[in-house]
Amino acid sequence: MYLGKKTGSLLAATALLASFFIGGCGSQEEQHAGKAQVKAMKVLQQDTPVAYNYPGHLQGKEEVQVHARVSGSVLEKYFNGGDYVHAGQPLYKLDSRQYETAVISAQAELSKAETNLRHAQEELGRYEVLWKDRAVSEQTLTDKRADVDGNKATVAANQAAVRKAQENLDDTIVYAPMSGRVSVDEVAVGTYATAGTTKLVTVGTMDPVDVQFSVSETEYLNLLAEAMETGADIRHDNTPLPKIKINLSNGKEYPFEGNIVTADRALSTNAGSLTIKATIPNPQGILLPGMFVQVHLVGVKTTNALLVPQRAVQQLLDEAFVLVVGEDGKSISKNVKVGEKVGSYYIIEKGLSPTDIVIVEGLTTLRAGQDIDVTMVTPEEMGFSTTESTEITDKS
Repeated sequence: MYLGKKTGSLLAATALLASFFIGGCGSQEEQHAGKAQVKAMKVLQQDTPVAYNYPGHLQGKEEVQVHARVSGSVLEKYFNGGDYVHAGQPLYKLDSRQYETAVISAQAELSKAETNLRHAQEELGRYEVLWKDRAVSEQTLTDKRADVDGNKATVAANQAAVRKAQENLDDTIVYAPMSGRVSVDEVAVGTYATAGTTKLVTVGTMDPVDVQFSVSETEYLNLLAEAMETGADIRHDNTPLPKIKINLSNGKEYPFEGNIVTADRALSTNAGSLTIKATIPNPQGILLPGMFVQVHLVGVKTTNALLVPQRAVQQLLDEAFVLVVGEDGKSISKNVKVGEKVGSYYIIEKGLSPTDIVIVEGLTTLRAGQDIDVTMVTPEEMGFSTTESTEITDKS
């Protein structure tokens, strides 16, 4: 009987302890169940390379439309469309018969004028001897001298006519004005070319080529921020400018870098953008004028930039905001001004401080002012990178 009472008391105590333990666990689970499970990380602050990207197109650094200097029918063509030609290489031969005749005629007139000049000079010599003996009047001697001067002017005029006729004859051969590739819209043999009007062919240089693109007013000022801080004079060549790289339309990156060489003197009135021109090497002849490319500025950095993962930034109409961890353990919404993309991140220009802890996962149903249970993570754990976006999908 005694053992039965003792056993019953022990069982009752055990049941009471079990009841207390189960009740305690239930309260703790209910407490955690009321909090949103999130992952968060501290805002990054560091000097950050910025990838400015712009659509651009390629232009020939030098392009010349070739015209004939004289008129005539095209008799011969010494190249094929698309060929690479060298400066001074013959391209066309025009009908030269009329110009050959003009040279012969001009030479005959010159010969006649030179003969007349010799006769006038010989006669002047005789009259100068007679003048010494006062056998002729001074007026007669003056007239003979005037005849010589007149014949000299005639000879000079005929010499110029011969040179002009010879130049016209020489111009019946049309030469390449520079080295480069010729277009395929060249005129055919038999075409009548009018001097200065008929375009025979276009020649353009191939190495290097120009890249033209436009930047916004803000981006222009950002690129020159260092010059503004140091007081450098951008009108002279002492201000370093970023280099460029390009991606071709097939997505491939072109292996050579280019240099910015000039910028327009004013912003476009309509678009508010500034036209920039750069030069890029083309030793293999791969780049062709007219190609469209994506231009990247190389080596541009933002000092002490604040970075948050792109997934942490939420957009609503024209507003951007992030949710951060508050000191009271609740989520806080902060409006931010978003800058350039840098790999998996956005540069935050306004709205955050370096001490903020940004929520990066668990945002699907999270709202401002909600109790949160925070797990701190690192960029490496989340797959974030400043060079390329490798972030995982938020499956919360």
